[in-house]
Amino acid sequence: MPASKRRVPVSQPGMADPHQLFDDTSSSQSRGYGAQRVPGGLGYPAASASPQGAFLADPVSNMAMAYGSSLAAQGKELVDKNIDRFIPVTKLKYYFAVDTMYVGKKLGLLVFPYLHQDWEVQYQQDTPVAPRFDVNAPDLYIPAMAFITYVLVAGLALGTQDRFSPDLLGLQASSALAWLTVEVLAILLSLYLITVNTDLSTIDLVAFLGYKYVGMIGGVLMGLLFGKIGYYLVLGWCCVSIFVFMIRTLRLKILAEAAAEGIPVRGARNQLRMYLTMAVAAAQPLLMYWLTFHLVR
Repeated sequence: MPASKRRVPVSQPGMADPHQLFDDTSSSQSRGYGAQRVPGGLGYPAASASPQGAFLADPVSNMAMAYGSSLAAQGKELVDKNIDRFIPVTKLKYYFAVDTMYVGKKLGLLVFPYLHQDWEVQYQQDTPVAPRFDVNAPDLYIPAMAFITYVLVAGLALGTQDRFSPDLLGLQASSALAWLTVEVLAILLSLYLITVNTDLSTIDLVAFLGYKYVGMIGGVLMGLLFGKIGYYLVLGWCCVSIFVFMIRTLRLKILAEAAAEGIPVRGARNQLRMYLTMAVAAAQPLLMYWLTFHLVR
């Protein structure tokens, strides 16, 4: 029997391999799809631009982004101006410009003011120098840290007496802040009533009045260690020290302006300024005792 003949189909140009199950569509140009092959893209057509790229390439979008940036800059400038109007941030930086050496000297001055001679604040081009360069300059670092330490020491004292509670500790802190606020408002009102032209600002008053917390901390700590005898000895010394410190500091701020204005020393207005200085200085020991006597038993 003659061998059967098998017809093998002849491949024609442009025809796919008859043994291939699927057509090769990798070459889009030969297939007539009109897509261009991307080099190294494994035969896939080039991907279209992303929506983000198209958005950024749009001139209108670029203009909107520029307009938004300008609005943000204007808003930041407006906020900075309003904050500086109500909260003088630039001035507060001056009161916190301290270093370790200044803090040590200032604490020594608060405890031993009798040995200090020159109480004048140094100026440079009509501007007071930073506190770290002048121990006589007021600062807010020591009053702020002293107030926080005072609250912690008060909590410790209440805890050793089994009287600690968050409400009582909050009352202790709020009462100290309330008395400080009353002091500042009373002094400002007094300065206005007696028409004192002085460079003593509200922040200066907060700084000077906040120095009494240093003596309060010492008194309470000595009371915890040595009882009431240690409390009264240390607190008494600190009360006298803060009295001397306030007299020598405030007289340059209040009485010196009177001398510059040509007001006679024995004049009525000058006497009022002197009484005000004495009253502010005398109020510090009273408040130091009032805010600490119940912490030591």
